Amino acid sequence: MKLLFITATNTDIGKTHTTLKLIESLTKQGLLVGVCKPIETGVTDEPLDAKLILESVQKYNKNFKELKPTDITAYTFKTPAAPFCADTQRGIKIEKIKAKIEELKKLCDVLIIEGAGGLMVPITAEYKMVDLIQELKCKTLLVTPSKLGCINDTLLSIEALKNRDIDFDWCVNLYEDKNEFKEVTQPFYDEVYPDWWSLDEGLKKFVGSV
Repeated sequence: MKLLFITATNTDIGKTHTTLKLIESLTKQGLLVGVCKPIETGVTDEPLDAKLILESVQKYNKNFKELKPTDITAYTFKTPAAPFCADTQRGIKIEKIKAKIEELKKLCDVLIIEGAGGLMVPITAEYKMVDLIQELKCKTLLVTPSKLGCINDTLLSIEALKNRDIDFDWCVNLYEDKNEFKEVTQPFYDEVYPDWWSLDEGLKKFVGSV
C-alpha cells in the first residue's frame, strides 16, 4: 500500500485539480485509487473539495462507493483559514487524522492525501502540515504556481522538504501568468532544475514512478 501526499506552495495553487488528474492517471495504470482530505476549511454545508475528489474515485473504486465526503475527512471547519485558526475550539487531534488515513488506505492500492494550504500551514500551534507528511513517510508531490514571484515560493517549499528528508517531486501548474512564464520564470528553472515538469505534460512519467 502506498501513500501519495499532494501539497502546494500555498492555497489555490491547484491541489484538487492535481488530485483529480492523478486519480485518472493512476487508475489507467491498473491501480485501485483512494482519496483522503484530512482537513478542509471554508465548509458551510459539505466539504466541496472532498466531495469532488470522492466522486471521481467512486467511478473506479467500489470500496468508496458508499462513503460520503465527510467520511474521507477527519475535520471540517466553517472559517476559510489555516486549520489552527479555523479550529476555534482547539479540538484537532493529530491521532484522529492518522487514524482516518489508516482506515482509508485499507480500501485501495494508492491513497492520495490532499493537504490544506502549504507546507508550513499550522494544524495545531506546534504541528504543521509538513510534520504530518514527515511522520507519514509518504511520497509527496509539491504543486507550484506559474505566476510572477513563484520562484521564491517554490524554493522555500523545496528547502523545507529537503530539510525534513522527505521523498518528493514537484511540478508547475501552468495557469496564472501563463503567457509570461517562459520569460519571467522558466529560464531559472531550465538552468537550475532542468528536469522540472509541468502538470499537463509530465504527469504520465511521474505516475510511472509512484
